[in-house]
Amino acid sequence: MTAERMNVHSSEKTGCLHVFDMDGTLLRSTASIELARQVGQLDAGREIENLWFENRITDTDFWLRLLEICKDATTADFDQAFHNAPWMEGVIGTFADIRSRGEEVIVISQSPAFFVRRLELWGAHETYGSAVEPGMPLGNSATLMPEVKVSITEAALAARDLSGENCVVYGDSSSDVGLFSRFSRTVGVNPAPVLAPLAATSYVGTDIREAYAMGRQLLKTSTGQY
Repeated sequence: MTAERMNVHSSEKTGCLHVFDMDGTLLRSTASIELARQVGQLDAGREIENLWFENRITDTDFWLRLLEICKDATTADFDQAFHNAPWMEGVIGTFADIRSRGEEVIVISQSPAFFVRRLELWGAHETYGSAVEPGMPLGNSATLMPEVKVSITEAALAARDLSGENCVVYGDSSSDVGLFSRFSRTVGVNPAPVLAPLAATSYVGTDIREAYAMGRQLLKTSTGQY
């Protein structure tokens, strides 16, 4: 299914790739909820989230309803929704530490690409999200499907001439099961019951720096990097 890529990575080789989910991992909420909150339609946002989780609406229905909620929102509204959202503590510092080591960080999310891409302002090298953009036609395959997370990560590793041994994945939910099954260096961040058994290690709390420290420990154990 379609994924929208937001940035082109440097051709310089990196020693490690850190792959983060967004909703539930970096963000203690969902992009859809925070967008709805910003435009004063929190109840409507919660309704479509509940309907989707209960499989009562399709992905396409979900996106169409979200775009309707956001139809009068401005770029400033989207920026405020992003900055006012309940992020995990230490996101910017974690990305900065990864960069300082000559490593790279990408974020792969099922949330709308226009929200996810704002994490580049905080230091993400690349961001990927569902191809949902206000004012643009919605395609039939807009949603970034869980299996695409795996193919994106594999392509990112190949582009950097890295193996799976040099990759740490951070996630929280069923959409990360494919990644956690494919890669061995995995950190569950407040993981759902379906994901927890697949995680090499897990963190429960509100500071992503602690989860990242666990990821670095996995690297140290397997490759000597820390």
